[in-house]
Amino acid sequence: MRLLTVLFLSFILSFTAFAQSNKNSKPLAEPFTATALDGSTVNLADLRGKVVLVTFWSTRCPICAAEIPKLNQLAASYKGKDVVFLAPTTDNEDKIKTYLKKKSFNFNLLPGSFGILMKYADRDRNGNVSMGYPAHFLINQRGELELKTNGFVKSPQICSVFFGQIRAETVLVFEQIDSVRQTQAEKNRFGL
Repeated sequence: MRLLTVLFLSFILSFTAFAQSNKNSKPLAEPFTATALDGSTVNLADLRGKVVLVTFWSTRCPICAAEIPKLNQLAASYKGKDVVFLAPTTDNEDKIKTYLKKKSFNFNLLPGSFGILMKYADRDRNGNVSMGYPAHFLINQRGELELKTNGFVKSPQICSVFFGQIRAETVLVFEQIDSVRQTQAEKNRFGL
């Protein structure tokens, strides 16, 4: 009887410890392989050990267009570091190339990425795809999702999570940019 009690308590303690260790784990990012605009192949599994920012966007998204300059600055501030910036879009190569003639986007662009979008998009209760653009997924060096966000002006939020992943000073830069943008918007609104 004593042996059964010890075995039972050991099982319960092991199970509790296992549950506690999994409680703080983050979901793994969905794996994908895609062809970039430059013709290179991008395999998310090959990027383990690096921080990866995946930003879903569209050439028809005005919010995306407004945020691209800040995202370009973010990418520039991490150039040469173990950070990868990917931008999947459902747009085809021709649309992207036309768009890039007017506006630069310094991420590794992944055209025709509907399959990736389907892996990362939320679903409503009826199973319909739900994803606001731009949508950002920050993946840590272990391949886990650190941040999932979408909508306008998320660069400061993304940067603050970057602080926990790698060294950076970009949050202040983006706050200054947002401050300048808000001041300019107020001037425009009042005709100044």
